[in-house]
Amino acid sequence: QVQVTESGGGSVHAGGSLRLSCAASGSNFRLYVVAWYRQTPGNQRDLVAAILPSGNTNYADFAKGRFTISRDNTVNTVYLQMNSLESNDTAVYYCKVENYAAWGQGTQVTVSS
Repeated sequence: QVQVTESGGGSVHAGGSLRLSCAASGSNFRLYVVAWYRQTPGNQRDLVAAILPSGNTNYADFAKGRFTISRDNTVNTVYLQMNSLESNDTAVYYCKVENYAAWGQGTQVTVSS
């Protein structure tokens, strides 16, 4: 059972930045495909960004140019650097280890205009 834990959420003003962290258990972290999703009340979870074991990345259109996903296999952690935040980015952000369909509990991001 892979355990996933997010951290780093909070409240910022529009134009500000946050860095989210996703820590996952397991000795094969380097082989994990890890993705960030976000969800607002009454809506489905939408993909924000994903990173492959190779380091290749994929972004939703709304994230391109503002968000950066990265990984540090030495500490079993994936990061999501979010810059130029907008009020529309307000959501609960979830991390998922795709290999095991393992979700974290989510972290709230609130952007005030």
